[in-house]
Amino acid sequence: MSTERTEHIPSGRDRHHSLAPPAWLLGGLRPSTAPIPWAAAARAAVAMSVPLAVGFALDEPEYGALVSMGALSGVIGDTADAYRMRVLNIAVPQLFGAVGVSLGTLVFGHGWLAVGVLTLVALVSGMISSIGTVASVSGLLLLLNAVIGAGLPLPQPWWTAPLLLCAGGLFVLVLTLLGWPLRGRQPERAAVAATYRALADALQAAGGPDYSERRQQVTQALNQAYDLVLGRRARVHGRSPSLVRMLAQLNVVIPLVEAAPAAHLRGRPLPPEIPAAVRDLATAVEEGRTGTPVLELPAPHTPAERAVDSALRHAATTVYLAEPDLLNVDDRLGRPAALRVRARRAVRDMMLSGASWRYGLRLALCIGLAQSLVSLIEVERSYWVALTVTFVLKPDFGSVFSRAVLRALGTAAGLVIAAAVLAEVPRGWWDVPVMMVLAALIPVFSAKGYAFQTAAITPVILLLSDLLNHQGFDLIRPRLLDSLIGCAIALVAGYLLWPESWHTRIGDRLADTVDDAARYVERAFGPHPQTEAARTARLQARRRIYRDLSGVRSEFQRALTEPPPTGARAAAWWPLVVAVERIVDATTAARVRVNHGARPPEPAEVDAIIRRLRSLAEAVRTSNTPAPAEVETEPDGSSVLAPVHQELAAARAIARTRS
Repeated sequence: MSTERTEHIPSGRDRHHSLAPPAWLLGGLRPSTAPIPWAAAARAAVAMSVPLAVGFALDEPEYGALVSMGALSGVIGDTADAYRMRVLNIAVPQLFGAVGVSLGTLVFGHGWLAVGVLTLVALVSGMISSIGTVASVSGLLLLLNAVIGAGLPLPQPWWTAPLLLCAGGLFVLVLTLLGWPLRGRQPERAAVAATYRALADALQAAGGPDYSERRQQVTQALNQAYDLVLGRRARVHGRSPSLVRMLAQLNVVIPLVEAAPAAHLRGRPLPPEIPAAVRDLATAVEEGRTGTPVLELPAPHTPAERAVDSALRHAATTVYLAEPDLLNVDDRLGRPAALRVRARRAVRDMMLSGASWRYGLRLALCIGLAQSLVSLIEVERSYWVALTVTFVLKPDFGSVFSRAVLRALGTAAGLVIAAAVLAEVPRGWWDVPVMMVLAALIPVFSAKGYAFQTAAITPVILLLSDLLNHQGFDLIRPRLLDSLIGCAIALVAGYLLWPESWHTRIGDRLADTVDDAARYVERAFGPHPQTEAARTARLQARRRIYRDLSGVRSEFQRALTEPPPTGARAAAWWPLVVAVERIVDATTAARVRVNHGARPPEPAEVDAIIRRLRSLAEAVRTSNTPAPAEVETEPDGSSVLAPVHQELAAARAIARTRS
């Protein structure tokens, strides 16, 4: 059995000496290892430089700048993999952006009327941002373009600016969709293949210290693949054979995912033929191979080995099957509801959600303060203050506190680049190659982190603003001052005045997950008939809890970037997040072993585990820091649930040692 129990806990104690920058700042400034998106960089370069060239050719540089500004919105929103999702991610936000710039243009120069309109727009923007990814980007563009329209003198009549901005976004969309005829289903197929490869890495790491990290990568790959495949099916009438085949290939990986924890708990590596066979399946998925699979696997002996062998052979048969039965493919997560149904549900949830209203009011307060400050104090080109507030207060982008600091640092770095461009590059045709280079850096730097993205976007916006205002190098100092004012407003009115910002609900979220783990144990071993329907329900429950655990991890990692006390509290609870994941893994492994011949546990033992989990959940929910727990009794080492007892004891011991 694996004895590896520790995971690195990011905290301020990781500093080398007392004068080093805080850990949350170093984490934000450390570039991500994400690969460089070369295709996105090329699209951004073309999408933002061509409109400028056309504008100069027609002697209308302002029009070209507005089209490029719209293209910038499209570049920022082009984050999906599947082509149909990219249509939504780019096109829908452009419509909201057009509405925003229209409202802003209509109130330009109207003082307090502009304050009221932008405050109301900020409320709506904040509320719709809680619905989902596309709605979040739409809310962002609605507010950003309203701020730009109310702060910059745009071409008249009023409909000119929204038309040009939409033209820029649509240009990005056209460039994005050029590969659709050739690569129409490639993103979904690649996502399914990536799931198999992530699983192969986890199986190869089984029994070793790297398994936990590899298993998390499997969860992320499964989430992405199911989102792409099932999301696309929700928009396709009838059953597409290619999509059904991909769904079948994705579904049959689930038994292998379930067998992986059982293999890991053996405490020794699997034969290399097993991960190699899974990688061969990944290649077959990606290349669309059909035929009869050839597997040369070692003979299984233990229940865990039999589970892996059976699941792998079943997966190979399905992967190579040319035409799966269109009427007999089980949706392990259920088919998504129709788009109109989900839209109505999302709007209803938004209107009834206290969190949605609180975020909308927080954003409205900050934008109202920014615009009021502009009305009372002479701040040159002051739209940048509200622009900064909008970017900093995006809750789904990360911690407000760290984003405010990173925004200031990124803006300062971007202003250095902008200063060199505005001082040394003459206005005119030279702006086109400069924009080509700067635009290409946006996707590249965005993949590295928020501070890097800010440093890349800042000179682009300043260059486009200069084409609209012709202020040149004099833009630099006001922009830095505006950014600092915007960050200060976001920190005070959007962070410090709202206790939920720095008294995060990380303990509540973790307690809910522990309760889910108790329900999962009950579903796996409770007094329910083990029918196919019950098995499907258990699989759905397991996928939900792993997805929820992934969300909890993200929330904790975000909280770790906050200053004390939030960051310290997150660091104290972090080991319990890992422990809950291990409990779910051990439960899955026990269920797999029972399915392949091991003796099932006694009902009293199952009830005892459920009671201890619920007791732990209550302790987490009522404590600001981990609380002491009772001493555990030694479990029966012969029971199939012995690993679950061990992981549960470790979870409760974490609470004891940090009390």
